Amino acid sequence: MAQFFMIHPDNPQARLVREAVKILREGGVVVYPTDSCYALGCMLGDKPAMERILDIRQLDLRHHLTLVCHNLSELANYAKVDNSQFRMLKAATPGSYTFILQATREVPRRTLHPKRSTIGLRVPDHKVALALLEELGEPILSCTLMLPGDEEPLTDPYEIRERLEHAVDAVIDGGWCGTDPTTVIDMTEGVELLRRGKGDPAPFGL
Repeated sequence: MAQFFMIHPDNPQARLVREAVKILREGGVVVYPTDSCYALGCMLGDKPAMERILDIRQLDLRHHLTLVCHNLSELANYAKVDNSQFRMLKAATPGSYTFILQATREVPRRTLHPKRSTIGLRVPDHKVALALLEELGEPILSCTLMLPGDEEPLTDPYEIRERLEHAVDAVIDGGWCGTDPTTVIDMTEGVELLRRGKGDPAPFGL
């Protein structure tokens, strides 16, 4: 049975944040709020938890998983970023974007796209997500909470708990997150818009 945390979206309670992060560190899968939909998340190095997320979503690794990072400096530890890319990322983070980038050796191979050695990375603009990341001290391996057969991501934490109470270890109610996913931008060879979502692609000339 999943634990249920109500964490204030503007003033996250430190005690509840610590409890949620403890579940992540112990191998748990957590539903948490971001600035663009609710997300499923686990520890980067936790293969069984990652496989649970893929099973919930019925995905394979041809779908990019995302490393959700606390800030741009952390992102640069996990992706190969040149000066031009860094300037573009700096102008757009934190925000509702996912960037496809070449991964560094810090990223376990099993989490990468099998043919491209790429990974999705983002820095969210949501106080609960940032509080979790700060407490954890490393990225959360994540994907949008959209269940098979649904046309939109789940938005109601109580419905999420009802549908996933035996599949995840915790659900964090952080208020309304909307139904618009992130804008996905591939920066591996130039700049390419893969999905138009909540983030405005204009700063990237798209």
